[in-house]
Amino acid sequence: MLANHYYEGLVEAGCDEAGRGCLAGSVYAAAVILPDGYENELLNDSKQLTEKKRYQLREMIERDAVAWAVGIVTPEEIDKINILNASILAMHRALDQLKVRPEAIIVDGNRFKPYKDPMANSQEPKAIPHTTIVKGDGKYMSIAAASILAKTYRDDYMNGLAEEYPQYDWRSNKGYPTKKHREAIRQYGTTPYHRMSYNLLGDGQLSFDFAD
Repeated sequence: MLANHYYEGLVEAGCDEAGRGCLAGSVYAAAVILPDGYENELLNDSKQLTEKKRYQLREMIERDAVAWAVGIVTPEEIDKINILNASILAMHRALDQLKVRPEAIIVDGNRFKPYKDPMANSQEPKAIPHTTIVKGDGKYMSIAAASILAKTYRDDYMNGLAEEYPQYDWRSNKGYPTKKHREAIRQYGTTPYHRMSYNLLGDGQLSFDFAD
């Protein structure tokens, strides 16, 4: 069973992202606040779950959570600010949308930027306490829940794009750099959804020159 809370006695939001290593599509992140003392033996890192189990858990999370939200950063934004900044921005956008305001934040991984609550009453809001936790999606329930929401909502989005661009096999690879995906880029070129700052062909070259 994963741990329920990191910060005792505070309203705590768990955050995680999906799609960071993809060649195409937006990066998605989720923020989830679970009830105090919440238990769910099925919750785990989304990568350890089957697709069917992830979608079953998404329904449970949305039903049981005190608050949840999903944030999105587009491929164009990723190219401008880089994927690390984009992943953190997606988490901040998810936090912005929470109907219940968190008093603390726990984040999967080892990088995050201080988050100031835009809903705070003071003119100069203070950053909410946060802690980054490596492999946190396998340790804390709210981060695991966030990983499931981010992953499933991003998968839905990529499945939609696959209808528009079937040649890239996005329904299977979800935009990740598979051999079939890279061969399709080589054959058909890029789409408006490709991240042009990435090494799309795997040849060590960026897809455009930042000096242009």
